[in-house]
Amino acid sequence: MTALTDLGVAALRDGVRDGDFTAREVATAFIDAVARAKALNAFLVETPDHALAAADAADKARADKALKPLSGVPIGMKDLFCTKGVETTAASAILGGFTPTYESAVSANLFAAGAGMLGKLNMDQFAMGSSNETSAFGNVISPWRRNDGGNAPLAPGGSSGGSSSAVSARLCPAATGTDTGGSIRQPAAFTGISGIKPTYGRCSRWGTIAFASSLDQAGPMARDVRDCAIMLEAMAGFDARDATSLDLPVPAWEAGLSADLRGKRVGIPREYRVDNMPAEIDALWKQGVEWLRDAGAEIVDVSLPHTRYALPAYYIIAPAEASSNLARYDGVRFGLRDLPDGAGLQDMYAATRAAGFGPEVKRRIMIGTYVLSAGFYDAYYTQAQKVRALIARDFDRAWEQCDLLLAPTAPSAAFALGEKSADPIAMYLNDVFTVPSSLAGLPAMSVPGGLDGQGLPLGLQVIGRALDEQSVLNAGLAIEQRAGFSARPAVWW
Repeated sequence: MTALTDLGVAALRDGVRDGDFTAREVATAFIDAVARAKALNAFLVETPDHALAAADAADKARADKALKPLSGVPIGMKDLFCTKGVETTAASAILGGFTPTYESAVSANLFAAGAGMLGKLNMDQFAMGSSNETSAFGNVISPWRRNDGGNAPLAPGGSSGGSSSAVSARLCPAATGTDTGGSIRQPAAFTGISGIKPTYGRCSRWGTIAFASSLDQAGPMARDVRDCAIMLEAMAGFDARDATSLDLPVPAWEAGLSADLRGKRVGIPREYRVDNMPAEIDALWKQGVEWLRDAGAEIVDVSLPHTRYALPAYYIIAPAEASSNLARYDGVRFGLRDLPDGAGLQDMYAATRAAGFGPEVKRRIMIGTYVLSAGFYDAYYTQAQKVRALIARDFDRAWEQCDLLLAPTAPSAAFALGEKSADPIAMYLNDVFTVPSSLAGLPAMSVPGGLDGQGLPLGLQVIGRALDEQSVLNAGLAIEQRAGFSARPAVWW
């Protein structure tokens, strides 16, 4: 019999419904897996009681013939989502001990759909990072290892590294993530799982700790495309508390899944062929083109001429919004307070923020404060917003020629922890393929396509028109079926 922890969302949901096993058996199996995997440092807080209570409710609902869409499915929750009565820190010391008295919209939607929570997942501090090395509570470690005989611990990607590591290691069947410039897609690619960033506004940001408000978007990370569709249906929906929430019905994405792409045109953006792209990434991209052609799609070349300016624009806009959002952490209302003897109010602000924020958060606050300052606002922030508009226009023009875009997810496979942390620019370049669609607010998904020469996962990215998550999911399914990706990390933890 297949171990319960090897099953994904759909299989667990259906198995509980059909009586193949109980929801409590499922929850217990995953709780035990989490307890055995401390070495990965994927969970900051474990909540077995929550998972078991939801499981018992699911078993009762089955007896009463009142099952919900996620009854019997325990999940992991990225620590950016406020959870009522459960510590939520955004992996930052400045929020140490903060226990929300309210539930984020996304977590509330998932719990209302019957999901249980196994715990809060580690992440880059305030979602700032691409390797999960900026957490105040230690690095998350990828469950994958290179096959060269070495044992270097690898980055699980960021900022949703705890989510990607936990799903890949079979500690949970699915997890929530957030994507500001690629923080669902890049970690999904690094760990051989699937993840989708929906259209900006599909999932409410209410109760999600803010990094960059015009970019942040919640999405699911799971074993496969179908599981992502199931999760996204439960997470999405209009929320009047969020001014950016889209007042639109949630489509039946799972029911609409189809790997038949006849009639679809897939664009290959020439500007995504960056200098020094590894041959294995380029080869996988070409293979992805053939997979989509085999699924019935027409392949066309397209141009997104302002792509080269996406990273510079992003690393002006995102830090600017971060410097504003993180101004609220001052030691007065919640979280850490550092009050030196005889200190005044300004001294307390400075001491608290110096002690509570990590180096990467401080770097981005300083950048953001600089580009918003009186002498530089027009020269930097205003210009970056103009570039953002041009990037969005590039996509609009591309949609005149195609329905979807195909590109690599990341410019490399997972790298070793510490390998790039001394060079912020090298770290920022991990987002080169994911940032443009984030600036334009478009849905985009990463699906595993194969392994590199070291036996590490590589991902392919599908980008779609605004609100067309269905086509993105369908193209992802077509790739998934043809790639036949079944590799998984060997258990070492």
